[in-house]
Amino acid sequence: MRIGLFSDTYLPEINGVASSVHILREQLVKNGHKVYVITTKPENGIVEDDPYVLRLSGIELKKLYGYVLTSPIHISAYNEIKEINLDLVHAHTEFSVGIFARIVAKLQGLPLVSTYHTTYEDYTHYVNIINSDTVDKLAKKAVASLSRLYGDSSTEMIAPSQKTKDMLLRYGIKKTIYVVPTGLDLDRFNPKRTSVEKIKEIRSTYGVQDNETLVTFVGRVAQEKSIDFVIDGFTFVKKMGLPCKLLIVGAGPDDEILRQKVKELALEDMVKFAGKKPAIEIPSFYHASNCFVSASITETQGMTYIEALASGLPLFARPDNVLEELVVEDETGYYFKTPQELAEKLKEYLADSDDHKKQMVVNAIEKAKPYDSQEFYRKIYHVYESAIANYSQMYVIEQIKPKNDFIQIYLDSPSSESIKIIVSLDRYFNSGYRKGFKLSQEEIEELQKEEEGVKAYQSCIRKIAVKDRTRKEIYDWLTQNTTLEIDIINKIVEKLEEHGFIDDLKYAKNAVYSMKLTLTGENKIQRNLKKKGIPIEMIEEVMSEDDDTELTNAIKWAEKVKPSIKEKSVKMKKKILRQKLIIQGFSESIIDQVMNNLNFVDDERSEIDNLRKVANKAKKRYERKYSGFKLRNTVFRYCAAMGYDMEDIYVILDEMEWKDE
Repeated sequence: MRIGLFSDTYLPEINGVASSVHILREQLVKNGHKVYVITTKPENGIVEDDPYVLRLSGIELKKLYGYVLTSPIHISAYNEIKEINLDLVHAHTEFSVGIFARIVAKLQGLPLVSTYHTTYEDYTHYVNIINSDTVDKLAKKAVASLSRLYGDSSTEMIAPSQKTKDMLLRYGIKKTIYVVPTGLDLDRFNPKRTSVEKIKEIRSTYGVQDNETLVTFVGRVAQEKSIDFVIDGFTFVKKMGLPCKLLIVGAGPDDEILRQKVKELALEDMVKFAGKKPAIEIPSFYHASNCFVSASITETQGMTYIEALASGLPLFARPDNVLEELVVEDETGYYFKTPQELAEKLKEYLADSDDHKKQMVVNAIEKAKPYDSQEFYRKIYHVYESAIANYSQMYVIEQIKPKNDFIQIYLDSPSSESIKIIVSLDRYFNSGYRKGFKLSQEEIEELQKEEEGVKAYQSCIRKIAVKDRTRKEIYDWLTQNTTLEIDIINKIVEKLEEHGFIDDLKYAKNAVYSMKLTLTGENKIQRNLKKKGIPIEMIEEVMSEDDDTELTNAIKWAEKVKPSIKEKSVKMKKKILRQKLIIQGFSESIIDQVMNNLNFVDDERSEIDNLRKVANKAKKRYERKYSGFKLRNTVFRYCAAMGYDMEDIYVILDEMEWKDE
């Protein structure tokens, strides 16, 4: 297999990613594969001439010591890689070279495997120069979004630890994530490989006496490694008079800061800086030490911890999920939570018997064995096979048809069956789809799931085109007529609002205006708008803009309705009119003013004539059923029910002719 390993960092740089890529390369080559490393060129430009390593020029990031930032686009390098005829691309970074890896994979139609080495959310302090909580939150949110984008664009994804996998799942990455700890050439860290003379030379160089315990840190000297925490611990070591020295092996942006801290704490005799050392010398520094220390809680796997174990060193570490399998209290090391507790745990270790210390050496070496590089290769190769198999089963975009505000994509499936999917414009432009682009079954299923949302969005636009709708109306329609999840429905509604298709304030203003034209009262307007989901605050705000028309509208409406109330007494007519005004939405105070303003003089003058008509009509209605006294009583009750005065009813009934009297 011809494999391209893409990384922002590689040997001679000393860090976990560079070591991981180098170890993987060695094992792949050992097992008969052709391996090419595409990486950056160190700032000093000094590298070994290796025909299988392609170096890209860039700018060294001073704050991220050892990392070089390069452009994600390299035309000449791309053409050179094209000639290599790779079978698979393996990206070991998310930025610069990692983006270039994705471009190569896309353009050359290759499966892409990604290993997520770094918990970038622990490095946001490099961009948060003003130490703002808001900036930090935004940076962490950006990390999650980018990580999700890069993860979902990969064919397969690898995390070096369960801690990293859990973090990626929390980001919302939907790919299958394989947990594959980086392997080590364990034999390289075998204590027998460093001579006694070399050990004595290293200890002597840094002033370590035979009776002193050398506690060593190996790694990048940077804020996220919390080396200052360990140095603070050695202030307590000094107070306790423990025969220990701390050796810091490595370099980085915090080198001068920590050297100054050691000077201010008067720890120059106890804390030594070895600086940057060649990778080939690192095992000897472990072998010259008695134990290993690190207060970092930002590790994705903890390569230096494993290197130390393989070298037979007990570990001193702060509690962290990634270390649960490595540090077993009093067997392979010790946990500490405070600087003072570090000193106390060192005192406990020094007080141990020689036999127990020897057993801890045995335990440490045994604990490192599962991280053998051959096992690492076997697991990685399994991921490669899965990536190639899955990639061969991917769907190919054959045609793209833009519509009004969505895109129709036609794809050929692995079974040669053609399928059509509608995608949103946002999805189309953000994903960079084009003819020949490949999509996995998982991506197809996700698009098909989103398609229902796109179709629902189009349906909403058609409904709104016919008649304005409120936010609640659209929300209710989507929940009742689709099977979309609530978060998708919320996004559709938000998008409709964003594009101005839904505007509750505008809707409320138009509704208030039109309902007032039809002489509707404010109470009814409020009820109608509340049913539509318009907030009461918004309704009151809109109605307060025009609150002088209420009485005028109520009078107009009453005068319009009053003539339609026939054959009723003035009393009943007023009662019915009041009820109708209430139903029309006018308040009691407005109704009282309306009733005082209406003229009922003509109604009062025609009261007797109206009563006579009502009585005669009632008599004709009931005389088929009743007669005599019973008929008269029934007519009386009917007229009384119409609100007429009892004395007037008696007068009219006396005028009328009654049979059987």
